Amino acid sequence: MRQVVLDTETTGLEVEAGHRILEIGCVEIVARKLTRRHFHQYINPERESDDGALEVHGITSQFLADKPLFADVWENFLQFVDGSELIIHNSAFDIGFLNREMRLLDPSLGKLTDYCSVIDSLALARNKHPGQKNNLDALCKRYSVDNSQRQLHGALLDAEILADVYLLLTGGQVTLGLGEELNNQKGLDTRVKLDADRPRLKVIKADEEELTAHENKLDHLNEKAETGAVWRSDITGETG
Repeated sequence: MRQVVLDTETTGLEVEAGHRILEIGCVEIVARKLTRRHFHQYINPERESDDGALEVHGITSQFLADKPLFADVWENFLQFVDGSELIIHNSAFDIGFLNREMRLLDPSLGKLTDYCSVIDSLALARNKHPGQKNNLDALCKRYSVDNSQRQLHGALLDAEILADVYLLLTGGQVTLGLGEELNNQKGLDTRVKLDADRPRLKVIKADEEELTAHENKLDHLNEKAETGAVWRSDITGETG
């Protein structure tokens, strides 16, 4: 399963009022692991941002003046997301803006959902945490995801943060890269060969304080992860 976490920044909130996309950020997840592959592009929206939008993202028209148009980045963007499952927080907003950009470029392009499926992480969060705040900042606090660099909204930063939140929200623990799996796919031997005559390794067992801290951590994972902590799973996949 290849997933792409996507976020956009725009000149305003209402696509019907002619507002445009000025930044797209995407990060890739494969088999529930962050691969570190990403797509990021600033776009000249050919119009000014509303004051309210400018306060949110801080991206000025002067900065965007020499950036490419959506028409110039469309092919690279589609190449990155085509065939993936998009993860978007409040997907109707971003998809609405992307669909309009596609219509302005060429009506025959259709809609983004003709190329990708979409999961709305906001809908998932509302279903799992009814009656609570489920914006990205609230979810970061709930799932202990560091968003300390998020003083202003940015599409790539928000996509990276949402990727961490989504993996925790849907019950998996976050890993930062494919690592050994990628090496194995390339046929590389990642094993470390040890000298047969080496001294026996000293076994250091955890003390009571460390065991207690470990159990507390597992209790926390059981509470936060939908499928529980994998370290407490038996061979049938059930958690105790």
